[in-house]
Amino acid sequence: MPRFHFHVHDGYSALDVEGTEFADWQAARLEAIRLAGDILKHDAHRIALGEDWRIEVTDGAGLILFQMTFLVIESPAMRREPVRGAQPS
Repeated sequence: MPRFHFHVHDGYSALDVEGTEFADWQAARLEAIRLAGDILKHDAHRIALGEDWRIEVTDGAGLILFQMTFLVIESPAMRREPVRGAQPS
C-alpha cells in the first residue's frame, strides 16, 4: 500500500516524516479532511487569531498530491473604526 504524509503548516511546519499507508489517494484525502476537522475543533482559537494554515499531502517521494488551505478573511466592515458619537444600530 502507498504511504502518504500529512504536513501541517500554521506559522510553523509540522512535517509528517513517518507517514501512513492508505489504499489510494482518495482514502488519504478523506483522512486529510478528518485531520483538518480535528484541528478546527481543537485549535480553533489559533485560526480565530488570524493564522492561516494548510495541510499538504505528499506521496512517499515527497511530491505534493494536494493541499487544503484555510484562511480567515475579515470583511472591510470589520476593519472600520467606529465613528465618534455614532450610536450603534
